[in-house]
Amino acid sequence: MAEAARFAHHMSDEDALMWNIEKDPVLRSTIVAVALFDSVPDWERLRRRIDRTTCFIPRLRQRVVSPPFRIAPPRWTAEPTFDLDFHLRRARLAGSGTMRALLDALQPIATASFDRARPLWEFTLFEGLDGPDGERAAFAMKVHHSVTDGVGGMELLAHFVDLVPDPAESSGDDVPAALAPEDARMLDVVRRSLAHNRRRAFGIARRVPAGVAHATARAIRHPVGSASDVLRTTRSVVRTLAPATAPMSPIMIRRGLGRRLEAFDVPLDDLRRVAKASEASLNDVFVAAVVGGVRRYHERHGAAPVELRMTLPINLRQGDDDAGGNRFAPARFPVPTSIDDPRERIAALGALIREWRAEPALQMTSTLAGVLNRLPTATTTALFGGMLKCCDFVTSNIPGAPVPVYVAGARVERLYAFAPPAGAAFNVALISHCDTCCIGVVIDTVAVPDHEMLLGCLRTGFDEILALA
Repeated sequence: MAEAARFAHHMSDEDALMWNIEKDPVLRSTIVAVALFDSVPDWERLRRRIDRTTCFIPRLRQRVVSPPFRIAPPRWTAEPTFDLDFHLRRARLAGSGTMRALLDALQPIATASFDRARPLWEFTLFEGLDGPDGERAAFAMKVHHSVTDGVGGMELLAHFVDLVPDPAESSGDDVPAALAPEDARMLDVVRRSLAHNRRRAFGIARRVPAGVAHATARAIRHPVGSASDVLRTTRSVVRTLAPATAPMSPIMIRRGLGRRLEAFDVPLDDLRRVAKASEASLNDVFVAAVVGGVRRYHERHGAAPVELRMTLPINLRQGDDDAGGNRFAPARFPVPTSIDDPRERIAALGALIREWRAEPALQMTSTLAGVLNRLPTATTTALFGGMLKCCDFVTSNIPGAPVPVYVAGARVERLYAFAPPAGAAFNVALISHCDTCCIGVVIDTVAVPDHEMLLGCLRTGFDEILALA
């Protein structure tokens, strides 16, 4: 218990904000990632690996304790009655064993809230998934957003995957020699995690005192330049926190608790070719495809908005940050939806995204979250929730494994992220896995009752972009 007590600490302001705003159930911040296997993994091997991972990562054996009257931030503390069998489950798909059956089984898992008296994660192995060569399986990983964000979640996943089916028989040389730089970085994460060279403690690095000292010293040396920086930062904060009273979409207006999960695949090489030909990033191309799809959805309803408001999580995680906690800034801004030409749309959205990535206020996410957390919970939820509910959709792009990985002997064929809409009408998340972009969509069924139409329009949006390849 003494060893576990070392890891008990207060939540960061970003994590506490995720925790507090769930007073409004529409804002529940539950992440679900699903790995599809080519076969059924060995249950006992899987169970031992997850058990070992929970010992290696203290946050997975901790629960949240909120002090009365919010006299201090919520605190992570060891759960003395931790029960692995509550968090790690095994089930069999009913009926046909299709992908649709799996998604239907996942929907209640994605919408249900956590037991706040326990650690905030639940993993379920689903057997009975049909495959071309026999029975396959899927592994659903449900984690509360206060535990980690999307990029950090991929680093957590790396703790219990292998680079070969049986690591006991591997020489360690079973990896392709030539990889793109972004793929090499992800592989490095996998290697370091499998070697257990990561630090054992979680937490957000506290850079605020150093930043304040640096800013103070700079202000003394360069008072005019510092005043200009303060003005620029102030304007950036105003833009970032600008209030909105309603979604910009004339049709996706209402919000509810119903969720529909959808998934489809896009060839990674094709998206990369489009990005290279357009002198854009993969994320620019991805966002352009989603915007093209939501534009078509509005046209099908006889609507033609010039702009829609998008939330884009911008990764702030540095190389020395641990996997736990949240290190992203939720940038929300209007995006043009009236650009017909897909190349022009990619260019316009790329420029807009780069502009928002450079906003000084995004580096102050922790400070701004701290201000919101000092308010009464109802006020914080109303203010921040109002900002999120006025967003029309969310796009998330998460780098995945560039090479095949295995879990308890089964190869991971696909990996989908189903990220919370967080008050928006829907969330589209992309994870690159080997040569495939796995697209996971979470739809608020009150905001979008005709989810089949939206999914078809999103697919058409990607087809239009892929045609450029």
